[in-house]
Amino acid sequence: MGCVHGKCCSRYTSSSNGEVEDYEGDGSLGGQGTYMQRTVECASVPSHGFRLEYSVLTQRGYYPDSPDKENQDSFCIRTQLQGNPNLHFFGVFDGHGQFGTQCSNFVKDKLVEKLSDDELLLEDPIKAYNSAFMATNSELHDSDIDDSMSGTTAITVLVIGDTLYVANVGDSRAVIAVKDGNRIIAENLSNDQTPFREDECERVKLCGARVLSVDQVEGLKDPNIQSWGDEETEGGDPPRLWVQDGMYPGTAFTRSVGDSTAEKIGVIAVPEVLTVQLTPGHLFFVVASDGVFEFLSSQAVVNMVARYKDPRDACAAIAAESYKLWLEHENRTDDITIIIVHIKYLSEASSFYMRLKMKMEADHGNSPLLDVLNFLVEIPILMSNTPLFSTFDSWKLLSFSRCP
Repeated sequence: MGCVHGKCCSRYTSSSNGEVEDYEGDGSLGGQGTYMQRTVECASVPSHGFRLEYSVLTQRGYYPDSPDKENQDSFCIRTQLQGNPNLHFFGVFDGHGQFGTQCSNFVKDKLVEKLSDDELLLEDPIKAYNSAFMATNSELHDSDIDDSMSGTTAITVLVIGDTLYVANVGDSRAVIAVKDGNRIIAENLSNDQTPFREDECERVKLCGARVLSVDQVEGLKDPNIQSWGDEETEGGDPPRLWVQDGMYPGTAFTRSVGDSTAEKIGVIAVPEVLTVQLTPGHLFFVVASDGVFEFLSSQAVVNMVARYKDPRDACAAIAAESYKLWLEHENRTDDITIIIVHIKYLSEASSFYMRLKMKMEADHGNSPLLDVLNFLVEIPILMSNTPLFSTFDSWKLLSFSRCP
């Protein structure tokens, strides 16, 4: 959800169908159509003997009044950060405003660069995250990009060994799937930073912001009523931030990178950082823009991912469902970006064989014994009743298909 001149505040009159195409890109789409990985990519975590298998999809929104509008979302996936095989980064950046594409691309590149250059990243990841966000925000202000009324959200996951550090600025979201008996539960790894949150609403008011919906600003509703329900029921006309004597900037979020005008009334680039230590019960995590979560709950997204063994299929299904729901509620869609990361072989047995396999590959290259180890690594997955795949796809497990 972006600035008042962008998302959710314009009126549209027509609709269209969206289809996922399959072609390669670099994370800075900024143009036409859809990007989706052709293959499932992998990143090992040798220190703890597990592997991440991931896919990403980003799809330009449908804007009938602006058919050539760029995709303002961008993403960054950087494995082996600092040359460390146990350090991996995943991020989604949802730009907004006239120069939102430039802002999201700038932040995508600069933030991970700052983290990678920080010699104390492993010693104090939270401090490194805060420093990286502050420096990136400052450099965006000083750049040639006009960020006075433009900026970007940032939802990022830094994997350090068996620990996730999730840093959030804005209203994009990360969620992790946790196995609980026969159920798979969605647990949010971030909290949307919007005026719906009482703590964030009070903070920006103390900085001088007026918090009103568009209908309140336009005199259609009583501006003295400071209750907007919740984000799910009142998403069509959410509370926004305004200067005291004007009808701008109208941001529906309370934190972002950029937005130098809104910064004067409390919109900050300080991330909220959540830490999670992974266990065998953690199955996968999702990092996505609010183009996904505007109409889909975290649990709904997790349920969809759990139906598919291949994260590419899950990305495509979520994008299609998100697109459909947007057009059911409005005559346009937002940009949609999804990263799905499966956490594989974190069980104790798999982890032992995975570490042994990694050592053999490093010491001896290809070996007949690797086929045996590949089989042993897969056994705990075959014995599990975790519904990570559809009935149609379940036979594929017998081939022990793996990332190369």
